[in-house]
Amino acid sequence: MNYPYPVMYKNVYKYDDMKRAEHMAVRNTVGWYLWTHQLVEVTGADCVEFLEMIFPKNIGNLAPGRERYTTMLDEKGEIIDDVVVFRMEEKKFWISTLFRADMFRWFEAHKGSFDVSWTDITPQWEMYAVQGPKSLEMVNRLAAEPVDGQKFFEMKANQIDGVSVYINRAGYTGEKLGYEIYFPKAEAPAMEKKLRALAEELGGREVTEFQVMAWTLPCEAGYYYMRDLRHTNPFETGLEGGINWDKDFIGKEALAKIRDEGAEREVVGFTVAEADIHIKGRNMGNEGEFVYKDGEYVGRCMKITYSYVNETNNGTIICRKGALKAGDKVTMHGHEAVICEPKFI
Repeated sequence: MNYPYPVMYKNVYKYDDMKRAEHMAVRNTVGWYLWTHQLVEVTGADCVEFLEMIFPKNIGNLAPGRERYTTMLDEKGEIIDDVVVFRMEEKKFWISTLFRADMFRWFEAHKGSFDVSWTDITPQWEMYAVQGPKSLEMVNRLAAEPVDGQKFFEMKANQIDGVSVYINRAGYTGEKLGYEIYFPKAEAPAMEKKLRALAEELGGREVTEFQVMAWTLPCEAGYYYMRDLRHTNPFETGLEGGINWDKDFIGKEALAKIRDEGAEREVVGFTVAEADIHIKGRNMGNEGEFVYKDGEYVGRCMKITYSYVNETNNGTIICRKGALKAGDKVTMHGHEAVICEPKFI
């Protein structure tokens, strides 16, 4: 169809003052938001052995109160989930996922004779992320026990106004200081009032935009969202570190073959200086825009968002291994992009 006027696309990030303010609160002061993933509790005499088989990274060497980010693979070595595994007690683990139902089916298919059980404990908890340079100050003003000495990826029991909580030093924003408060769901409304008032007092604010929580903040820091990882393997996405090749885990044989022969694809970053663009990434629920270098197809756009810190469109591409290097120029839907590392701050 021929249009009698140019079709214009306005940048859904650049001109949105609310998204900008929420994003930059996390970077400059403090931002908080409700970010409750689905929580699965795993127990049983064989729970350690079972989880060692399910996940390629070590689980059994976690001390109680510590946690680990890991992928979960299928028999082809492809990523079917990325999760955080918390060791709460010797024989009790929590797993944070976005795909509980799929995980339950996967666990059931591979349970075999293991003495292990799992249950959905999501209805019992809300998780509030408190992120940014003033997050330590904010959490310390809430918690009965100061969290100054808490290590990254360490979960500790604490109290807020007499309510038993867990406070985890972690986050999905790339901030050096960030905490996650696991709060009993029945007490959550009162907790939100305290968070809102305290954040404002510290010059921060509540983050309400999903695109900020899940896309703009994590993308700047080089983090993935599970939708980015579908139909990829750890060697393509740079997530092969920490895999324990001395144990048996689902997908090991296929993944070892990829390791020995080399991955066929890799993930690179890109920026687009042009403000108003129309580029589709996988994060928009499709297969991603075709990427061309010198007229040759080399890959697809995984994600495109906006960096409020750098004032530019940024994102990731999954491409043929070695096809693109930093500084190369490519085109996507007629727009020019410049290749860089897949981390922007």
